[in-house]
Amino acid sequence: MRRFERAITREMVASAGMAFAALAAIFVVVLLVRTLGKAAMGDVAGAAVLPLLGFGFLRFLPVLLSLSLFIGVFMSLSRLWRDSEAVIWMNGGVGPLGWARPVLWFSLPVVVIITLVSLEGIPWSARKQAEFEQSLETRDRVSTLTPGVFSEDRQSQRVVFVETLDEDRQHVGNVFIHSRERGRMGVTVASQGNVKTVVNGDTFLFLERGKRYEGLPGEADFWMVAYDRYAVRIPPQAVIERGPSPRMLPVAQLFKNPVPRNMGEWVWRIGYPLIALILCLLAVPLSYVNPRAGRSLNVVFAILVYVAYNNLVGLSEGWVSRAMMSAGESMLLVHGVMLVLLMVFFWQRFRGPWAR
Repeated sequence: MRRFERAITREMVASAGMAFAALAAIFVVVLLVRTLGKAAMGDVAGAAVLPLLGFGFLRFLPVLLSLSLFIGVFMSLSRLWRDSEAVIWMNGGVGPLGWARPVLWFSLPVVVIITLVSLEGIPWSARKQAEFEQSLETRDRVSTLTPGVFSEDRQSQRVVFVETLDEDRQHVGNVFIHSRERGRMGVTVASQGNVKTVVNGDTFLFLERGKRYEGLPGEADFWMVAYDRYAVRIPPQAVIERGPSPRMLPVAQLFKNPVPRNMGEWVWRIGYPLIALILCLLAVPLSYVNPRAGRSLNVVFAILVYVAYNNLVGLSEGWVSRAMMSAGESMLLVHGVMLVLLMVFFWQRFRGPWAR
């Protein structure tokens, strides 16, 4: 028995590790592409790419861990059935508990990590990301400029383009500014400029050796001014006040104010470790493969079970948030049904002489 447990545990660790590495790499690449796209459009500063990438990865870490656990257990046990090793072990006295024991020993430490991340790590990450994004919003528009990209402010009153920007973000070259002030359209061009902050804290872009055109579109009263030095005030970004969302609240505060939204958040957080544990045990009967039949049917069924379970947890969060049912009722309905299915599948797979 111990030999069987050691062998299957090593295989599950290897399979789950490879699955986590692959899923994490795919997720990081997708998230990095999205964040770099925002940075290229000027919506996000280049220095904010890595912090936002870290916040996003921590937010989805429970999903990656639970899916990796399920894949590791399912694929390892499926290989035993394909190679007919499972029949040999079962004839050697390995019953239902013998199959479930190594799965529990393997999955419980990871389930503890998922619980800590979902209950404490995700709200901490949500709070830090909100603070970080708010600090970005208070920065002036020059701090988010990207060379070669037209950057528009939040009020849609000014579009700035710079061809070059040095490393200290203080000197710009070949500047183009399109603005709308007092009902008139203005275009300002300059060969170079400098960003400076004056005594009162305002930020100005001082342009050198350029021209400014101003007038009303469709009319002939345009005028042009050539200047040696021209100052453009860069207003700070308007900060949107956001109240704390349930995603940012610690568990203690969720129960301190048990309104439907907070209880829905609790159902969502506690659902991750329960999903991981129940699906790992459910992978034991689902992994059965008839060597003489097709090998893809149980894989498709396992994927459908995983997707359906996750969607049910998401639906239960919405039911609780809209006060359609209590948190206890939703957890009993969703996770209770999965526990019943788990027992039914175990009975169906291990009934007969092997079960005894």
